[in-house]
Amino acid sequence: MSDSSLALRLRHWQAVAWLTLGLSDRALTIWQALIDDHGLRLEWVSSRAHLLAQSGRLSEALTDYDWLTRQPGCQASDWFNLGFLLEQAQRHAEACEAFRQAVTLNPELDRAWFGMGLCLHRLGRHDEAIQALTRNTELQPMSPHGWVELARIHEQRQEPDEVLKIIRHLNGFEPKVAAELMRETGIGLPTGRT
Repeated sequence: MSDSSLALRLRHWQAVAWLTLGLSDRALTIWQALIDDHGLRLEWVSSRAHLLAQSGRLSEALTDYDWLTRQPGCQASDWFNLGFLLEQAQRHAEACEAFRQAVTLNPELDRAWFGMGLCLHRLGRHDEAIQALTRNTELQPMSPHGWVELARIHEQRQEPDEVLKIIRHLNGFEPKVAAELMRETGIGLPTGRT
């Protein structure tokens, strides 16, 4: 291993150490210096993008994730992170496409299915949103989030029987969430039944 390679590894681990200590600003400074001194590398840009997003520097993080998704060897997580930030920026159509790319690379990425479902719902594409959220609930059946969003879509579509099915399902493992959903929708379980 050359001295320069060893020095880069040490700087990398120094950034990781700062992160471990909760000093993300110092870690970000190191990632930035590595990029400035040695060029764009997937790992460094990914680390910088994550820290930029955490610190609320959305525009800069979006730029990094956009770059990452255009590189050979980009990961489903890069597309997911891009979609997540685009969703935060209220750019739902673009976010939806980023989530779609994420699930193309990793069909088991439940968070991307959930994000896609939310964006499709916000775009008024309810049939597609139901498909995406249903896939999310298949991958994460015990997580209430996808179920709740599905119930909200069915409520908007004036499908109380579908909402009731979801409330019954949630009541089996998340009774507090089911109760909140009943309050929110005004649709309740018949008295004395679960």
